[in-house]
Amino acid sequence: MKVDVLLGLQWGDEGKGKIVDVLAPQYQVVARFQGGPNAGHTLEFDGFKHVLHQIPSGIFRPEIKNIIGNGLVLDPIVLKKEIEGLAKYNLPLQQNLFISKKAAIIIPTHRLLDAAYEQAKGDAKIGSTLRGIGPAYQDKVARQGLRMGDIVSPGFKEKYERLVNQHKVVLDFYKYDYEAALTEAEATFFEATEFLKQYNFVDTEYLVNESLEAGETVLAEGAQGSLLDIDFGSYPFVTSSNTTTAGACTGLGLSPRRIGEVYGIFKAYCTRVGSGPFPTELFDEEGERMRQEGREFGSTTGRPRRCGWLDLPALKYAIMINGVTQLVMMKVDVLNIFDEIKICTHYQMPDGTLTDRFPYDLCHNDVTPVYKTMKGWATSLENLHTYDELPTELAAYINFLEAELQLPISFISTGPDREAIIHREAQVV
Repeated sequence: MKVDVLLGLQWGDEGKGKIVDVLAPQYQVVARFQGGPNAGHTLEFDGFKHVLHQIPSGIFRPEIKNIIGNGLVLDPIVLKKEIEGLAKYNLPLQQNLFISKKAAIIIPTHRLLDAAYEQAKGDAKIGSTLRGIGPAYQDKVARQGLRMGDIVSPGFKEKYERLVNQHKVVLDFYKYDYEAALTEAEATFFEATEFLKQYNFVDTEYLVNESLEAGETVLAEGAQGSLLDIDFGSYPFVTSSNTTTAGACTGLGLSPRRIGEVYGIFKAYCTRVGSGPFPTELFDEEGERMRQEGREFGSTTGRPRRCGWLDLPALKYAIMINGVTQLVMMKVDVLNIFDEIKICTHYQMPDGTLTDRFPYDLCHNDVTPVYKTMKGWATSLENLHTYDELPTELAAYINFLEAELQLPISFISTGPDREAIIHREAQVV
């Protein structure tokens, strides 16, 4: 058996939660492999809207095993709130939610460090969500962090105090006032760690591989997007983990030969939250119309997302580094309001040359997007369920993208609900 991987190809917020929910009936296991509580996967069904942060998006299917892998950094406070928020759905979380003992823990001082670091950067700040994710990964790499398995060990409090004392030295250096906030957060933190002990802390690398050996189907779910990858994204305006297919191997304990289909998700346009380069960003009325029509506000932070036209050089780059086999295009319906649709096909570099590659120095050199303009469909896509029903202009848009990207667009999302999806049988491109 192979593990199929589903991940974002842009700067996050592509709509991964919905697609995991749509695909979930085909799988017996859904496993998150990286990220932390800065990720917000929004699912809408039966008139309900729910945002997941750390729990896999297969959780609403009670028959599915949901695995939080070792590649995540978990905030026990957020995880407790998330579990409590699911109580109204009567889901069997004590039976179908499994947490890696090796997943790193976000402790209260990680959040304080995140705020202190960002404050010290001034105008050069990255746009962190201030949830302690970067500092938690930093401690993991420095081999001094705590892991979920430590919660149930006898020396947890001592390990915690040792790490907090190290953090206090740094906070004092930055002259960051933390005493009151820390005292309040610590009580909530230890209450959360006690609460979580009733759930399954396991060696998830064994669980995933044994599931495969037993013939079960597994879907690996990524967070954020490929252009935020710590190695291959628009560094330093990136997240702190590997958001690409390779992250599924290290974040779940999988051999690369276990990887099967790679579903790459992208919006029919582009968005970005926080700072960093965004070549096709729109600063005009069109960008605002796109934001309002797409409800482009962070599902975790509520921050307005920056909006722009689809960027093919960036998308081709993400497809290459992930080994994508099928594409999923989201939020096509947001473009219903435009008479013309633009697609960036190349960048014009500062020296005047054209390229369709994602440049190393994108953060330091302004590039000018070169656009192809296509006619919009300017009509509602509501209640369309087959590819043949799509407006001819939208079909032309899809055909152009498939030719450029050399991959089939297998799913087309025409609205937020789980039923608003067109599954197109894989085309030969």
